[in-house]
Amino acid sequence: MPLAERMRPRSLDDYLGQAHLVGPDAILRRVIESSNIPSMILWGPPGVGKTTLAYVISQAL
Repeated sequence: MPLAERMRPRSLDDYLGQAHLVGPDAILRRVIESSNIPSMILWGPPGVGKTTLAYVISQAL
């Protein structure tokens, strides 16, 4: 397994950055914790955590 896969955060608590979205009382965290995930597009340059955030969301469900 590649190092990047082994180091990938497995929960929102492990996810660093984007605190305005996934912080303790942020909107995306509340949506994920309610299990009512809307359709969304994760957009940004490579390396900002889009895939990791999608992975964390999938693990939360």
